[in-house]
Amino acid sequence: MQIFRVAHTKYAADTEGLGSKLFGGRWNHRGTSCLYTSSSRALAILEYSVNTPVDLIPRALSIVTYDIEENCIKTIAISSLPGDWKTAPAPVSAKDFGTNLLAAQDAIIKIPSCIIPQEYNFILPPALFVSGKIMLADISDCIYDLRIKQR
Repeated sequence: MQIFRVAHTKYAADTEGLGSKLFGGRWNHRGTSCLYTSSSRALAILEYSVNTPVDLIPRALSIVTYDIEENCIKTIAISSLPGDWKTAPAPVSAKDFGTNLLAAQDAIIKIPSCIIPQEYNFILPPALFVSGKIMLADISDCIYDLRIKQR
C-alpha cells in the first residue's frame, strides 16, 4: 500500500520524524518522533495547506511516497478518539492519545483526518523504517499551487 507526505525538499528523506519531535503535532507531544502521512496525494496537500502559513511554504517542496505493510496498520475509529480531537489548535487530549499509541513503536496508526473524517492519515513510528515495514519509495518535486491559499 502506498501513502504520501508533503515536505520541504530539504527534509523529504527524513525517516526519523525530526520535525514532529521538535515541534509536536496533533497526535504527538514534543519529544515524540513520528511522520505524518496521508492516504492520497490530494489529502497530503490539503493537510499541508491547513497546517502551514502561506509565508512559510518553501519553493523546494516534495511529495514523498512510502510503501507500507498493511498488516502493520492499527486503525483507530472516531468513536475511540477524544471528544475534542478536531479542535484547533490541537488539544492536549489528542496529543496524549497519539503519544500513547506511538510509545509502542510497533504499528502504523491509521486515523481519521480532521479535515475530512471519511479520509485517513497515517502516523508512522520511525522504528518501522528500521524493521523494513515502511519503505521510502519515491521523492518527487511538488509545485504548490498558491491558489489553494488565496482568499
